[in-house]
Formats: sequence, C-alpha cells, structure tokens
Amino acid sequence: MSKVLVFGASGQLGQCLNYVAGQKGITGIIFPSEAEANILDIELLTKLFAQHKPGYCINCAAYTAVDKAEDDVDMARKINRDGAENIAKLCAQFGVTMIHVSTDFVFEGNTAHPLVEDDIAEPVNIYGLTKLEGEQAISAVLREAYILRTSWLYSEYGNNFVKTMMRLGNEKDELRIIADQIGTPTYAIDLADCILNIITNDKQRYGIYHFSNEGVTSWYDFAMGIFDIAKINVKVYPVRTSEYVTRAIRPAFSVMDKSKIKKDLGIEIPYWRASLEKCISVLLRSN
Repeated sequence: MSKVLVFGASGQLGQCLNYVAGQKGITGIIFPSEAEANILDIELLTKLFAQHKPGYCINCAAYTAVDKAEDDVDMARKINRDGAENIAKLCAQFGVTMIHVSTDFVFEGNTAHPLVEDDIAEPVNIYGLTKLEGEQAISAVLREAYILRTSWLYSEYGNNFVKTMMRLGNEKDELRIIADQIGTPTYAIDLADCILNIITNDKQRYGIYHFSNEGVTSWYDFAMGIFDIAKINVKVYPVRTSEYVTRAIRPAFSVMDKSKIKKDLGIEIPYWRASLEKCISVLLRSN
C-alpha cells in the first residue's frame, strides 16, 4: 500500500486510525503532529507532501466546537474551509487521493427520510456551513477525493458523548437529555476501519458518501443505551430541544442513508448498539 498522510492525527478519529492500522498490520501511515502539519500553513504542507510523497491523505482536522463556532466564525472557516482547500490543492499538485471527513450538520434536518448524498445541503449553524464550504472547496480543485459525512462520533479517545454520559451518570442522581433530535451514533473505530478499507480496496469511485453506524436513535435513547450497557443507575428525563437552549441550532433529523457507500465501495456497517457495546467494554476495562 502507498504511503498515507493523516492530518488531525492527535484528534479522536486520528487516534482511532492509528489504532486500527496497528490492528490490521498496516504500515506506511504517517501521523504528524499539529506543529508539523498545520493545515493553514501552505509552505509547511508543501514540504510535508514533497518529503513523504503519499498516495493518499486523510483529513481529520476540523474545528468541531459547534456552539463556539457561532462567535468564532473566522477561525472555524479557516480550518474547515481554507485548511481543507489547502490540502486538496496539494493533493492535486502531487497526484494524491484525498479522504476528507465531513458531517451530517451540512443538512437543515427538517426531512422525514434518511438523507442521501444528493439531498440539498442547507446548514443551520456556522459549523455546518463551514464544513459544507470545505466540501465545496475540495470538489472545485480535486476530482480524486472521497468526502465522508459522518455523525455523532464517539470512541475510547478524546472527549465525546459516551465518555461524558458515563462520567455524569456516576456523578449525578438525575440527568435531562434531549429526546427530539434524531440521528445515528458513529463509533470512530468503525469509521477508521471504513477509511482504511477504502484505501486498501482502491476502487477509485470518488465522490461524497455517508457513513454512520446503522440504526436510528435520539440523544435520550443513546444515553439510555450507554447507561444500560455500562450498568449505571441514574434517573434520566427526556426533554425537548426548546427546553435546552444552545448557542447553535442543531438539525432535528439527520439520519443518513448509507446505501451508496455499501453498494459502490463494499463497506459493511455495524448496528450502532453493537458498536457501543464494544466501546463501553473497552472503557470499563481501562478504568
């Protein structure tokens, strides 16, 4: 397999890619630090591409603080749009295939059907808008790109909903969790496995794809699943979005249809609760 360069290597997905690559015995994947691979520094990036001569590059780097982005628009746009464009331009220059991770937040979330890749993207917050702008910037300069939209990412690494719920469930007597936002959790280990399968299979069927785990749930039911699997006894009350005000609006329904990635790229996708059980078993063993 040709060399693979990973941007955002220290983040949740970057760490999952490192782990899965080790499990699969895949070598030749480079995980530079943020200082070595600042996606806003085009000169630094050019040297990195020239030094390693990768066949693939994976962009996991992103500004993901959804509420903070509403007041930090310039930085969110620099990272999510300009940084993605910088990488895409260098991929075009050096003949590299790009795999870019995007989000379900590019959608407004007002439909009643699982979202397909061709559905109109109309973000309702700055994070989603800047991620959509990143997708558009990549598509404008590079044909050899896979854009993977994902949702509700969690794992053993970094900060995420599963780890937060397990901590709060052990600290609090009761919790209030939003029950009217519907989507699908994604185990970042499964997404990392998907990305590495795309590279090793090398089907060259570029474009936008949706990837999350299978199934549909709410944040409330997701939390209940976490507590059930982890055997945490805490009282949980479902609340409406209107009762839990946040700086950024969230899509009410962002379940994504995964038919395209399964058909075109041969990707198998686990059910969300089965993957959640795997993650929690690892977290419980490590405590």
